[in-house]
Amino acid sequence: MAAYDYDEPSATHRPASSDAPSQEPGYDPNHVPDSVKSFVVHLYRHIREKNVYEIHQMYETSFQGISERLFKDTPWPSVDAVAHHVDNDHVFCLLYREMWFRHLYARLQPTLKQRIDSWDNYCSLFQVVLHGVVNMQLPNQWLWDMVDEFVYQFQSFCQYRAKMKNKTEQEIALLRQFDQAWNVYGVLNFLQALVEKSAIIQILEHEKEGLEQFTATDGYDYSGGSNVLKVLGYFSMVGLLRVHCLLGDYHTGLKCLQPIDITQQGVYTSVIGSHITTIYHYGFANLMLRRYVEAIREFNKILLYIYKTKQYHQKSPQYEQILKKNEQMYALLAISLSLCPQVKLVEETVNSQLREKYGEKMIRMQRYDDEAFAIYDELFSYACPKFITPSAPSFEEPLVNYNQDAYRLQLKLFLYEVKQQQLLSGVRTFLKVYSSISLGNLAKYMEVDESKLRTILLTYKHKTHAVDTDGKTISNADVDFYMNDVC
Repeated sequence: MAAYDYDEPSATHRPASSDAPSQEPGYDPNHVPDSVKSFVVHLYRHIREKNVYEIHQMYETSFQGISERLFKDTPWPSVDAVAHHVDNDHVFCLLYREMWFRHLYARLQPTLKQRIDSWDNYCSLFQVVLHGVVNMQLPNQWLWDMVDEFVYQFQSFCQYRAKMKNKTEQEIALLRQFDQAWNVYGVLNFLQALVEKSAIIQILEHEKEGLEQFTATDGYDYSGGSNVLKVLGYFSMVGLLRVHCLLGDYHTGLKCLQPIDITQQGVYTSVIGSHITTIYHYGFANLMLRRYVEAIREFNKILLYIYKTKQYHQKSPQYEQILKKNEQMYALLAISLSLCPQVKLVEETVNSQLREKYGEKMIRMQRYDDEAFAIYDELFSYACPKFITPSAPSFEEPLVNYNQDAYRLQLKLFLYEVKQQQLLSGVRTFLKVYSSISLGNLAKYMEVDESKLRTILLTYKHKTHAVDTDGKTISNADVDFYMNDVC
């Protein structure tokens, strides 16, 4: 089994896994430098004035710049220390804490208590959005980051909790006490509630009928209203896809994304991180459901897009993650094309990059021997999502680690599918050579008897067809056949 860092996080600059306290010596949570005071005062004012452009500049540029200069290895000042500078505004303080925890996860290693506090903050923030009156306009980038980070922290918590072997008595006591923190049902319920309360599915339906605008305005409300609930609901559909992929429930994940037409430009393409995350998980889910043609088509499009635009994101905090996902999707494309050789679906630019990265391995993957299976294992382990086991551990002795159980199960299912494809390699070769051939001759060439050949041909039919989200049977075959009465 390939050895990869299975706890690798989704955002850039994540620290190595450790349970050491995150606060550096000398850190004073109550000390507020002038630049931080100026930042929160101006950000608060721009949010009150609904000045989306300035909010975006401060969120994307100023926050990152101050973090790099003053808080490279420490958290930002506590919310209590800055609250009086912003009139103790409850919603602003929740937003500030959301950024505070995101910075903590990106630069340091959160303690268990901090993981639980971050969950509580998301609960409070989403409760305000769902049940309060939120009269704000926030940049799509920030709203996407909220959903993205929410799912990431859930994934991170599940991985952390699954490493029970070296937990201290204090950590086990906290896990017992706060057993509802980052509960999988709570996470799914919040995301689903945001989808339903925002009425985003109906909004997208009305847009198709010309009764409403959403995509045309990138989700912003130019009539003085708020975009927060609608856009959070929209991005939550992507969040649900990602969570279900982490759980190995690919069919449900794709069903959650169905209201978004990914064949068209949409709000999900307005943020590069959202665009890549959507297509990565969409493509992976289709790959695992044997919908290889759909996976190849979407991987090809996003890889071509990244190839053309990545130079414009070099200064973005997401740049390293863009490159990482780019490499992972090339690995998934190599797997998809090895299982379903539909090269005509791939643009020349993407195909050239693919052959440069994986050309030799793809040739070896066609042999279906032990070396080929090792390559499939390697590429899958490198490129797959970081699967999770969402259930709480047994706190009885002996305590064991189970953080890789879900990954091992998905790898086992994938390699089982690859081994079944071995039966088909010979059939595909002969079908490409002959426009027609008798069963007897084909059986002789393949060195099997006719009854065995019929089983292989039926398997080929089964494995080259899949059921799409609408329940329709679709073909993945690069070459197909039928049997007539003469056979």
